[in-house]
Amino acid sequence: MKPNSGTLVINIMNGGKAEAYEGVYQCTARNERGAAISNNIVIRPSRSPLWTKEKLEPNHVREGDSLVLHCRPPVGLPPPIIFWMDNAFQRLPQSERVSQGLNGDLYFSNVQPEDTREDYICYARFNHTQTIQQKQPISVKVFSTKPVTERQPVLLTPTGSTSTKVELRGNVLLLECIAAGLPTPVIRWIKEGGELPANRTFFENFKKTLKIIDVSEADSGNYKCIARNTLGSVHHVISVTVKAAPYWITAPRNLVLSPGEDGTLICRANGNPKPSISWLANGVPIAIAPEDPSRKVDGDTIIFSHVQERSSAVYQCNASNEYGYLLANAFVNVLAEPPRILTPANKLYQVIADSPALLDCAYFGSPKPEIEWFKGVKGSILRGNEYVFHDNGTLEIPVAQKNSAGTYTCVARNELGKIQNEVQLEIKDPTMIIKQPEYKVIQRYGQVSFECIIKHDSTLLPTVTWLKDNDELPDDERFLVGKDNLTIMNVTDKDDGTYTCIVNTTLDSVSASAVLTVVAAPPTPAIIYARPNPPFDLELTGQLERSIDLSWIPGDENNSPITSFVIEYEDALHEPGVWHYQTEVPGTQTTVQLKLSPYVNYSFRVIAVNKIGRSQPSEPSEQYLTKSASPDENPANVQGIGSEPDNLVITWEPLKGFQSNGPGLQYKVSWRQKDVDDEWTSVIVANVSKYIVSGTPTFVPYEVKVQALNDLGYAPEPSEVIGHSGEDLPMVAPGNVQVHVINSTLAKVHWDPVPLKTVRGHLQGYKVYYWKVQSLSRRSRRHVEKKILTFRGNKTFGMLPGLEPYSSYKLNVRVVNGKGEGPASPDKAFKTPEGVPSSPSFLKITNPTLDSLTLEWGSPTHPNGVLTSYTLKFQPINNTHELGPLVEIRIPANESSLILKNLNYSTRYKFYFNAQTSVGSGSQITEEAVTIMDEGKISGILRPAVGAGKAMTSRQVDIATQGWFIGLMCAVALLILILLIVCFIRRNKGGKYPVKEKEDAHADPEIQPMKEDDGTFGEYSDAEDHKPLKKGSRTPSDRTVKKEDSDDSLVDYGEGVNGQFNEDGSFIGQYSGKKEKEPAEGNESSEAPSPVNAMNSFV
Repeated sequence: MKPNSGTLVINIMNGGKAEAYEGVYQCTARNERGAAISNNIVIRPSRSPLWTKEKLEPNHVREGDSLVLHCRPPVGLPPPIIFWMDNAFQRLPQSERVSQGLNGDLYFSNVQPEDTREDYICYARFNHTQTIQQKQPISVKVFSTKPVTERQPVLLTPTGSTSTKVELRGNVLLLECIAAGLPTPVIRWIKEGGELPANRTFFENFKKTLKIIDVSEADSGNYKCIARNTLGSVHHVISVTVKAAPYWITAPRNLVLSPGEDGTLICRANGNPKPSISWLANGVPIAIAPEDPSRKVDGDTIIFSHVQERSSAVYQCNASNEYGYLLANAFVNVLAEPPRILTPANKLYQVIADSPALLDCAYFGSPKPEIEWFKGVKGSILRGNEYVFHDNGTLEIPVAQKNSAGTYTCVARNELGKIQNEVQLEIKDPTMIIKQPEYKVIQRYGQVSFECIIKHDSTLLPTVTWLKDNDELPDDERFLVGKDNLTIMNVTDKDDGTYTCIVNTTLDSVSASAVLTVVAAPPTPAIIYARPNPPFDLELTGQLERSIDLSWIPGDENNSPITSFVIEYEDALHEPGVWHYQTEVPGTQTTVQLKLSPYVNYSFRVIAVNKIGRSQPSEPSEQYLTKSASPDENPANVQGIGSEPDNLVITWEPLKGFQSNGPGLQYKVSWRQKDVDDEWTSVIVANVSKYIVSGTPTFVPYEVKVQALNDLGYAPEPSEVIGHSGEDLPMVAPGNVQVHVINSTLAKVHWDPVPLKTVRGHLQGYKVYYWKVQSLSRRSRRHVEKKILTFRGNKTFGMLPGLEPYSSYKLNVRVVNGKGEGPASPDKAFKTPEGVPSSPSFLKITNPTLDSLTLEWGSPTHPNGVLTSYTLKFQPINNTHELGPLVEIRIPANESSLILKNLNYSTRYKFYFNAQTSVGSGSQITEEAVTIMDEGKISGILRPAVGAGKAMTSRQVDIATQGWFIGLMCAVALLILILLIVCFIRRNKGGKYPVKEKEDAHADPEIQPMKEDDGTFGEYSDAEDHKPLKKGSRTPSDRTVKKEDSDDSLVDYGEGVNGQFNEDGSFIGQYSGKKEKEPAEGNESSEAPSPVNAMNSFV
């Protein structure tokens, strides 16, 4: 036997014979309470014996005669399965003419010439031993006689006109009739005096076998088989008797009794013939078992009276007849046990509203306890038609409603005690499909969407499944399952069908279906997008004091998906007609739990939003008035700020109507001086948001709080805030004011802070008032303009920027609080040192001659000190805009004009001019001018640079009518024409212009050569005026151009105007803002000369 088990294992794999273990086995289980026995178990070894050897003679048969080939297989255990095959292991074909009987023989109703063969072989397959035995082949030879005689039917089996058949109840009844005859007879079955049982009757072997399954006594009777052909018929009657092995009517059941109780064991069985009943006690026939005065045997019943604990035993009932037996064990347990409840404590039951609820109370006890149910902790016993009480202790509520939820208590009691157990019942809202899929007709290759919008209990998690024609959706990426819809892309004809949405939760399930019809696609109309239709069917559920559930059904989205829903509410009690924003939820959500405030008469509406816009609001929901309650919150933004030196103004933001939580909203205002008063002073006010406390000391701290209350009570204790009584102007000025001058435009001022007690308010900072008294360089007084700088906080220093150099200043400092400024400190005087001057106010160049220019200038607007001198720098500019050597001249500060002599004629010069103080040089001003070609004939042309703002007009002599000038111009024109032709030829051959060669030599990307098409100058800029001249310049080695020598440039002269002459011969060309380039080799240029240059060259 297996350890800790009653299983007996017989293993003959390692040796031994199965025959050694053949026999009848029975298991007995025993303890101090009694003994139980099992049914008899019969073990028999399987057998697959060989065929007995026999000599088989060939069968010679006349065509049309009948023939039976006998199999006669060996007797095996279990019986073998018979089949006929040939030498090639192919099953022999069977038909109405040739068939195998139940006994394994092969019957020929009439033989035909094709039946001739020598390999009719009968096989016996023994499944248990997995072996197949083969009979010796049988030979059949059919000889023909003419003519073939037809014969009427004759039964080959069974023989005679009648026979009998006995079958056991519940088995399969097989009746067989095989007939000979020519033509081949047809078999028909009937039951005399009745009908063949429907649903249990089957015909096999070409109707030669009648099969009735699960037979009962009612199937007894006479069954007639009729064989018929064209020559006649024959019949056979089989009398069937159905016997029955014993079967239970009432099997004995375990019996639990308490001492002194009565009880019965009943063992009732039926069978055919009727079975006999015998009793055993603990496996011993009751007649020889130990006597028990409380026990009495009465046929199929044992009666127990006034049992005692020693009466406990296991009784066996045996019902047997000639066809079998039944054995059942029943335990009679005599116990004295107080009640026990087997259902787990606080078990949670969840059911759907309007569905039955079954609350278990499995119990045990002896005597059998009585069961009572209560609802709630102090509820009364449950009675009435709305409850059903089952014998096993279960309480059934046939129709559970929302108010059925709660705690239920099951009490079990008997004479030995009582026990109780609580279970919880939750009622859930039913799952509903509030927007079902609808019948759709869609064009081929279009897109269709079925909606399945559900509403469910918020505590249940639903799962949505889609089916097509009650089967899973095709595994196709065109089918897109969303949260509440099914979308089919690129619809085809095979998508026709019924689509079902199934919603399952752990407690319920709902479904809805719609049909999709696919049609040919007509011309595609334009899709119209619009705002969604408003939601509808708003419903309020789950009403609680502080929350409620709102659900709705979305309107048509009008070809643009809904992205969100906006929920608004109206308070008809406080602000009727005014709608307020409540919350916003995603467009896939159709239910939301809303938080509520007490004492508000709510109604809600929903607005749908898509990319096009917002829908019209839905119709308002029903109103819901919440109960009043004491305030949940106190006023916000409580402040205590004095408006006068002797008061404290306490302000707060009043609660809104829906924040009052009930009628009679008031405020309890409390205050006390910090660190002075122990007790609070309070006052209750209504319909105000300010209270003024008078007679307070100046600027002292107060603790302040404001508490809301209404007719139902106070709000929670408010938090305290620190406020101050009113401020007064500061009493003293800052002392020890010191000024440290950092440079000519910046000074730092220091002061000592005032005592905080003298501030008499919140210290906001210090203000520095400062003003310029006079300029030390001009000695002229002007209107005094005071400037103010404020330094926040308790600072003791500050910087004064933007001062004017070489000036006298005064300042004072004042402390500032919330009330205003305190007295000023004594004025403190200080002076700023000299700085660099501004640029000269102007620079004019007049009286140009062949070799001189006259310069005039104005002193700087802001000298910022005592001027020491002026500096003039100038240099020539050649035809390629390159700068020549720089010349520098120092000029006394008291001069205002200068005549420059020994200049080159017909040359443009650039001038840089600035002033100096002892600190350094100021910013410079620039100008340009040209000496004339011949004094009295062509005057120089002046053109101011950037910042000059002025241009000198030109003077000229009309030489256009002079003969020598006309000849000269013709020669120049001819020369230019020849140069242009040469340039054109070289350009077509890919050569470079001299300008190009020079450009390549310098490799300066900032330089653009003269335009080739019109001979104009390239752009000119002074952005590199500060760069040193390049190698090869004629600038003397001891005179270089420094970076700081020029701040002005030619860039402001303009851009892109070609150099040319007016009709009167004056030069009106302009330099543009392009960078200057220093000459590579002196002032020579390789460019083709412009008309201006040509004229200058020939004068």
